[in-house]
Amino acid sequence: MTGHEPPTALPRRLLERPDVRSALAAHDFGTVFHVARAEAGISYSAIAAECGIKPERVGTLAKGHGKVTSFEKIVRIADAFRVPSHMVGLAPRPWETTSEGSVGAGRREFLKTSAAASLAVSLPDLSRPPTGGRVGGDLPGQLRQRTARLRRLDDVLGGGDTYRTYLGEYQATRTLLRRSTYTEETARGLLSVLAEQAQQAGWAAFDGGLHSEARGLYEASQKAAADAGDAELAGNALAFLAYQGLRGDRQARQDAVRTAARSCTTAGPDAAPRVRALLYERLAWAHAVAGHAEETERALDAARDALAEVDGAPQPDWAAWVDDTELQIMSGRCWTELRRPLRAVPVLEAALARYDDSHARDKALYLSWLADSYLTAGEVEQAATVAGRALDLSSGVASVRPRERLAPVLRRLGQHQALPAVADVLEQDRA
Repeated sequence: MTGHEPPTALPRRLLERPDVRSALAAHDFGTVFHVARAEAGISYSAIAAECGIKPERVGTLAKGHGKVTSFEKIVRIADAFRVPSHMVGLAPRPWETTSEGSVGAGRREFLKTSAAASLAVSLPDLSRPPTGGRVGGDLPGQLRQRTARLRRLDDVLGGGDTYRTYLGEYQATRTLLRRSTYTEETARGLLSVLAEQAQQAGWAAFDGGLHSEARGLYEASQKAAADAGDAELAGNALAFLAYQGLRGDRQARQDAVRTAARSCTTAGPDAAPRVRALLYERLAWAHAVAGHAEETERALDAARDALAEVDGAPQPDWAAWVDDTELQIMSGRCWTELRRPLRAVPVLEAALARYDDSHARDKALYLSWLADSYLTAGEVEQAATVAGRALDLSSGVASVRPRERLAPVLRRLGQHQALPAVADVLEQDRA
């Protein structure tokens, strides 16, 4: 630890006690307050001063009455007691250090740096493939492997960070196709890679708020996939277009539903199971946004059936992330959109419990739907706590989507700003 140690910092022997560890994991700070006074001699008035809580409130919590739910208060208490971030489910705090003793960078920044460095070292230099000559038949496979490796950046970075990289890959392959010679089989392979790269760049553009660029790339992807005879990628391009179209008015949403349905038929029944699951998930989402509950459930069932067919056979890398957890999250999102919180909350809670904070953008997005469902259910303080967690995770992520998703939730929470938990998260948003 570095810097000024607050007078409330708990000794390591107490932090490592099983009862204290359990209390911290459950955010049962009343128990922590009691132990701090009884075992470490820290007065309630000192705790109140360091944690920004009224002294009488500290005593009440220590007696087992009430609970701290404000994310900002949880952070302040953890900082005051110098509780390691992982013990309370927080991102690394500025006062924490690495094993070498230097001030630790935020986990997210570390992941960004290490992911980029790893790719820079391990990838073959294919960003400037030879042009003007004859291309060998092994190049499409090499480019596809490179594209799959680069896709891993999307796990920890937002579209604002990855768009230029992905766009450069797409443009390099397009130039190669235009200026080189190759067999028909190699041409189909290169066009398929081009379609995949266009989708990757389009997704980053969409995530970064460049919606016109995203649409152009999705449309280019669809054409390249069709020219390559790659029905799976052609279907996925349509699914991307449908997903983007759901941002529009009622007519645009209806058109998006039809496009999403066409994506499933384009890929066809022989598509890989994870591909079919992905496309049916997106069809379910389109129906949910359009308000079609029965159609949503049918599409989710179809996605579930497709996933059940995954038996170890090779699946396209671009669909490899689709699994039971992702299907749970999509189900929760759909039921949130359809204002069915009793169905949404349990699946979102269960799935998010398995989601690591390193996937900051996605976890922030999914938490926004959970907060939305809690609010619909009338659990305002819990909604505020979850929204605060999403705000924290979305900080510093180069993606416009978490804040776009949180904006209507925060507006609805504004109707309850007299509640302390809501006031705290609204202040966090303003800050």
